Amino acid sequence: MRKVLAKKLDEVPIESVVPNPDQPRTNFKKEEIEELANSIEKDGLLQPILVRTIREGKYQIIAGERRWQACKSIGLKTVPVRIKDVDEDRALELALVENVQRSDLNPIEEAYGYKRLMERKNMTQADIAQAMSKGRSTVANALRLLDLPEGAQQLLFEDKITAGHARAILSIPSQEGRQTLTNKLMEMKMSVREAENLARLLSGKPSEGSTTARQPLPKAYKSVAKALREVLNTNVRVKSVKGKNKIEIEFKDEEELERLFEELIASVS
Repeated sequence: MRKVLAKKLDEVPIESVVPNPDQPRTNFKKEEIEELANSIEKDGLLQPILVRTIREGKYQIIAGERRWQACKSIGLKTVPVRIKDVDEDRALELALVENVQRSDLNPIEEAYGYKRLMERKNMTQADIAQAMSKGRSTVANALRLLDLPEGAQQLLFEDKITAGHARAILSIPSQEGRQTLTNKLMEMKMSVREAENLARLLSGKPSEGSTTARQPLPKAYKSVAKALREVLNTNVRVKSVKGKNKIEIEFKDEEELERLFEELIASVS
């Protein structure tokens, strides 16, 4: 069984705690802070803030900045903390793990968190996946979001579009096409399906549900179908689908199938 080292629990002045500039989460919604503040005011802070010591009597948040902001907003003088002795890079990794596990990050924050870890700790996508307990494809897809135009990244950061919209943008091969769809999303609300259809058009592909105009069947095909209907005394259709031609002969049951078979054999014998 793996041994887990206990972290020191303490109560420290709230002013001695400072945010981490490398905190993966940067989008703190005012209404969420207010809801958390109301809960803390009613029941107290149930989960300590994870911090690291940066100098004597001064602590930097590893995880729990939202809780810290809520405590400050209601005027608490002290907060419970768990002190963990780690360096900046390990603090970033722990903050990212905590936020990812709690689903506290939007997709852009998560992607930039992965990127910073890769750059600062020389980690590969496989290393990140292992550290975050994620599939490698999940990490790769997250990092792909950083290929979005800046405007699209901002929309995703502000929760104005979803990851589905982002994938639609990235499906367009050209930067011009991606920017065009981004501009449309900035101008108007679109469903993911609408964004995907526009992405297909900008990629030069037919949109979903669209059909190409059917070419009329040659008169000879229609004449043959009519003749077969008269001979076999059942509905017969001649079709042309994706360049392939076929004859459909309709029958009701096994008995009628045998009758049609006999008629066809008789006609060729």
